[in-house]
Amino acid sequence: MAISGTCPNLPPLILLLLVVPLIFISSVYATCQLSFEEDNKVYTYSLTKPITNYPHGILSEDGFYKVAVNGTVLWFQLCDAMIFNHDPPTCVECGDCGGISRCGMGCSALVANTVGGYPVCTTLGYSSSTSFELIDKEDPLKGIMAKLSNRGPKLNCSLTVSIVCDTNGVQGPQTLELVGTCDYVTQIHHPSGCAVIISSHGSGMGWFGTMLIIILFFFGVYLLGGAFYRYYSLGIRGIDVIPNLEFWASLPHTLQSSFTSLVRRFRGPSHGHRSSYSPVNF
Repeated sequence: MAISGTCPNLPPLILLLLVVPLIFISSVYATCQLSFEEDNKVYTYSLTKPITNYPHGILSEDGFYKVAVNGTVLWFQLCDAMIFNHDPPTCVECGDCGGISRCGMGCSALVANTVGGYPVCTTLGYSSSTSFELIDKEDPLKGIMAKLSNRGPKLNCSLTVSIVCDTNGVQGPQTLELVGTCDYVTQIHHPSGCAVIISSHGSGMGWFGTMLIIILFFFGVYLLGGAFYRYYSLGIRGIDVIPNLEFWASLPHTLQSSFTSLVRRFRGPSHGHRSSYSPVNF
């Protein structure tokens, strides 16, 4: 309440500085990205970026991915909540994933296990809790893993989906493995799992650019500081406020003379000029 009460009195610039980072963070999260640099190359995975034949990126056009193995059924969606226009989950418990009327539409990963002849559902994760890492750190081109998690009152559950880079098309989940008390692992093949690689070699300024900026900075401080001192302390007005004006005015002529002298030194005597040591024909 205190924050909302003081915001109207803040200057517009401060409000802008507070709002822009939040917008930036939200936009980065919404794009569902992973990016890193290695060996002068920038690897970027943009899972929700539209690509050829897949305008929604990694998102399943059905609203969910599904796999069933040995009586266990898993539904999940990456980078968004699930949507069921057909074949919705029918669970005994679905309170933290949409409730009975909207079961599966309040989370991003849901698993159903048969207990006593009835399907009992457990929420494995939400899109807001998704983290990403490489499948193989030694081979960034293989793809990435998305881990969805849910910290419940009784169990901490998760779903790890390996998104294998496959430029030939999409292959949905075929396997489902339980690797812990409530931790599941599956895999899909998708073009969105392929990295976009940009060379970063030579993109930095380097030591020369850094040194040049430092020199220009101190030169600007020298000019402004000297002009300020001469204007306010010495009472000098006009163009004479520039420190060492005579030097700067004569600098072009000095540089021209030095350049001409240097050129003459390398070219030697001008054409037609006889040196004191030139041979003479008798």
